[in-house]
Amino acid sequence: MRICQCWDDGNLDDIRLCELLRRHRATASFNLNPGLMRAERYHGWDYRGSKPVWKLSAPEAPAVYQGFDIASHAFNHPHLPQLDDATLARELRDGRDRLEQMFGHPVTGFAYPFGDHDERVMAAVRAVGHVYARTCANTDDVMACPDRMAQATSCHHQDPEFWAHYARARAADGVFWFWGHSYEFMGEDDWAQFAAKLERIGADRSARWVRLPELFAV
Repeated sequence: MRICQCWDDGNLDDIRLCELLRRHRATASFNLNPGLMRAERYHGWDYRGSKPVWKLSAPEAPAVYQGFDIASHAFNHPHLPQLDDATLARELRDGRDRLEQMFGHPVTGFAYPFGDHDERVMAAVRAVGHVYARTCANTDDVMACPDRMAQATSCHHQDPEFWAHYARARAADGVFWFWGHSYEFMGEDDWAQFAAKLERIGADRSARWVRLPELFAV
């Protein structure tokens, strides 16, 4: 069974997350919005009204994500279906181009902000040169999605049925793909629970971490 994961938005908690992933030799892709990265860190908003969410600065991003894959989450994280054609094309093009400049390698993956997409947006994402675009939909057969521009994953990392999804993918010798945001770890218990997940996956001899570019043969 192949295991992959991706994380959205580029938040300060990604620093701790990346350190944890490295300790467990886990691959991951990070979906970033370069238009929301400034020269310095800044407070973006409060998750659940109580936890401050701080954005990483642009200068520190290459070091933070060293060794992981980078995908686009659009330039400014808008609701893409609400944009006119010209603005949509600019959001997609500038998001990808800026990330390629920042990290020095091709960016071919995409994740829809808020999961919002329609046929027009999917066509625009494909036209820019992305080879897959992740939605917020779940499936038990990741590789059977009929359109890579509407790619579903197995589940969110805090899905109560996380291990049930995992077991079905394992039984089919398929792909288990989860996603999330690092700011969703509200305290030490959440971090410990996620570390336990990584440890359990790492102990499963049938499981192999893979990179999303590898999964989609980029």
